[in-house]
Amino acid sequence: MSKKNMFVMVGGTLTCALAIGFFMQRGESASPRNLMPPLPTKIQQVVLKPAVTLKGSAGPAPLMTADVATQSDMQNLVLASSSAPVMISASLPEKPHWAQKQVQASAQGSAPPVDPVSPQLGCDVTATATPGDLAMISLKVTAPCFPNERLTIHHSGMMFTQVTDPAGDMSVNVPALNDRAVFIVAFGDGKGTVAIANAPDVHKFDRVAVQWIGNLGFQVHAREFGASYGEVGHVWSGAKADTQAESGFVTRLGVSDTLLPQMAEVYTFPSGTTSMSGVVALSIEAEVTANNCGRDISAQSLELRDRSSLRIRDLALAMPNCDAVGDFLVLNNLVEDLTIASR
Repeated sequence: MSKKNMFVMVGGTLTCALAIGFFMQRGESASPRNLMPPLPTKIQQVVLKPAVTLKGSAGPAPLMTADVATQSDMQNLVLASSSAPVMISASLPEKPHWAQKQVQASAQGSAPPVDPVSPQLGCDVTATATPGDLAMISLKVTAPCFPNERLTIHHSGMMFTQVTDPAGDMSVNVPALNDRAVFIVAFGDGKGTVAIANAPDVHKFDRVAVQWIGNLGFQVHAREFGASYGEVGHVWSGAKADTQAESGFVTRLGVSDTLLPQMAEVYTFPSGTTSMSGVVALSIEAEVTANNCGRDISAQSLELRDRSSLRIRDLALAMPNCDAVGDFLVLNNLVEDLTIASR
């Protein structure tokens, strides 16, 4: 074979190799960039060494291969079939911003964020009921996972809403309506607890309460032993209570500035220990406001008197038109007066 034909063969070999490398590179670039390419495997190259006899030569001619003939031209060329291929980094999708922040936080040594929906330890709701003077019960609620949260307290048919403080605690003094006072504490999501206290002196007191839902402006007024409005012996929630004397006092229960507030007022008189006798005139009054004017409103009365069992009655009344906003509607016949005999 002549030298001319040999170089034509070598040139054709180079052309095929370059074409193969081109198409392989084009194939890689056309593949999806978000897939990791397979790890390269080491390719063994074998150079065939055919015996070529040059025309007019007595012995075998020196070998002429493509690798030798074009070594200077291919120093910077890397073929796809090279034994040391260049790794093409796959273009992976970037991590979401939240994952990047979590990696940065972990690198800085901070704790990973806690799922707020997951259960937490120490979230039990507990309540204690402690008897006190005048058949009052000190109710305390501890709910560390319910800060500034609305809750409802149930006791012998009486219901009122309270709100926990920023630590999840709440305390209130409640007039007992039963000698075995049971208190049910309930939050909006159904969680709650029960507290029980004994109040053996409860029958030494007469108690009249009214409860309602919403900002309806109900009040319990007691005029003890002939007292007029504004005089000594006129007892209501706006008057200073004197729980050390023989007179009665009014306890207001509930928080009004919350969603659907349930309110209650309880008048207590120490009928079993007083040395006074006479009549305590009782009335339920309602201030006419923009929230209740010109419509029917309802409430409930709860009465514990004369050592008898608790009596509950439904109350309904029609409020005056809105022209009377600011006035008071006095209802003298909704509850009976107390007749007190000295002990």
